[in-house]
Amino acid sequence: MLFSSMTFISIFLPIVCGIYLFAKKELHNMILLIASIIFYAWGEPRYLAIMLLTILVNYFGSLGIEKFNNHKKLILISTIIANLSFLIYFKYFNFIIDNCNHIFHAHISALDIVMPIGISFYTFQALSYVIDVYRGECEVQKDIYKLALYICLFPQLIAGPIVKYHDVAEQIENRDVNFEKVTYGVKRFIIGLSKKVLIANTMGLVADKIFSQTPDAFSTPVAWLGAICYSLQLFFDFSGYSDMAIGLGSIFGFKFLENFNYPYISKSITEFWRRWHISLSTWFKQYVYISLGGNRRGKYLTVRNLGIVFLLTGIWHGAAWNFVFWGIWHGAFIILEKLINIKELEPKLNQIWQKICMHIYCVFVFVIGWVMFRADSMSYGWKYILNMFGLTKLNTEIHNYALSYYGDTWEILIFFVAILCCTPIFSKIKLYTQTNESTKEKVIGGLVNVWLIFIFIISFASIAASTYNPFIYFRF
Repeated sequence: MLFSSMTFISIFLPIVCGIYLFAKKELHNMILLIASIIFYAWGEPRYLAIMLLTILVNYFGSLGIEKFNNHKKLILISTIIANLSFLIYFKYFNFIIDNCNHIFHAHISALDIVMPIGISFYTFQALSYVIDVYRGECEVQKDIYKLALYICLFPQLIAGPIVKYHDVAEQIENRDVNFEKVTYGVKRFIIGLSKKVLIANTMGLVADKIFSQTPDAFSTPVAWLGAICYSLQLFFDFSGYSDMAIGLGSIFGFKFLENFNYPYISKSITEFWRRWHISLSTWFKQYVYISLGGNRRGKYLTVRNLGIVFLLTGIWHGAAWNFVFWGIWHGAFIILEKLINIKELEPKLNQIWQKICMHIYCVFVFVIGWVMFRADSMSYGWKYILNMFGLTKLNTEIHNYALSYYGDTWEILIFFVAILCCTPIFSKIKLYTQTNESTKEKVIGGLVNVWLIFIFIISFASIAASTYNPFIYFRF
């Protein structure tokens, strides 16, 4: 069930909110747990058992870590292997088989495996819990229903943000639901919905129109248009979904950490990863990078650890070599920036032209990376990137459309709105207009509320009228 679907907005969410908000506080966790199971089973009922098995594995694994202190490391490793076994089988098994066939000239048949939605996200959340218990950063959750709620809480179940257990442990035990949290959550949900439906879907139509062709069928400007539109689609699709998740969490009394912080204004890839998919990057930092030694054991091991982290980041996103390349691509620039000590260099770049050059460098890197991320194969990705730099010979037998063919007036308008919304300009305007004069605050607040109602109506109408409503991160 998509957050941006008629079923969710018109039926599921109103019913769950109505029951939850008028029920006794003691029933809140059970209501959310039942709603989360229904939410997940709605689209993937046959894979509900896998998620429930994940809950059991981590519940008993954490109890074992607490009870058998002398063997807790072995129990932790066994629990991690069990978690990763589910993920490897459903997400990577056929990829492994295909590569074995290619390398050893074998003829092993691939299995008919459908990846359960959200398995990458809830597996990492489960791992967060058992590792936190092992490290002594949280107490064992002896109530299996509360652990189940953490792992399968529907606002962030299928697409994140990846909520680490130590960040919400207290909220699962005790949280308040009040008018301020509910109204903030509704507003945040509307903002996310509009980002997804009005911006991401519109940019997706343009990107799909271009990426559906062979790279020799369009000109270099069109190739850049496709790459930029996909970059915008991906950001507004995923950040919009994260906004909706954070908003829903607030409605039910939870406070989830931010997942995006204007990543496209970054001036380095290091900064980009501090702003992009924050929950994933911090997960890898806390549970992989630091576990490997971080930057405490010299330059060589720091480079190795960064390389491992970004290789795993690429693999986490998908079972294909283009994702591996994407991870290595970002890792290479992260390592380069580490070696030149970009952290100390950036504050010294005081001239505006220096900052512009650094920003252009960063944009080039992540846009080219997104092309490979979007490509159906490594071969397609390479040819597309070559076209972006004018190194592809166009096929004269294929009709090459002009740049204007790929966007109508609405799509052009949304394109520029999207670029504007990649910056914190509206946040700065909000801060600038804030004042202690209560009358002005009420006027501004009223205008914002009217605007939110308007974009919700437009978004809702767009959902009702359109059949194009993909969600990119369901693939991962």
